[in-house]
Amino acid sequence: MSGRDLVKIVLVGVVLVLAVMLSGRISNSQQSAESEIVRQSIKDAAINCYAVEGAYPSDLDYLRENYMLAYNEDRYFVTYESFSSNHIPDIYVTERGATLKNGQE
Repeated sequence: MSGRDLVKIVLVGVVLVLAVMLSGRISNSQQSAESEIVRQSIKDAAINCYAVEGAYPSDLDYLRENYMLAYNEDRYFVTYESFSSNHIPDIYVTERGATLKNGQE
């Protein structure tokens, strides 16, 4: 095996490693974007409820029943924290099974 062959093999290996790393980042970015779409849909439904009724709903069930809110509950875990009817709720969406930055699931 010549020196040129060895260089070619190393370069191919580096390219493959970089491709795997890039595909992981793309996947994480896509998951994050999908979670943000779910969060924004919930927020939009809550704002619509406030515009129509003059109060933010106290829970997600009200939005599901009255404002046609739907998302894949098997895929996403949603925390909806309503402090009062005149303050927009805090909404957090996490993909189930996703690894968080601190390593917890």
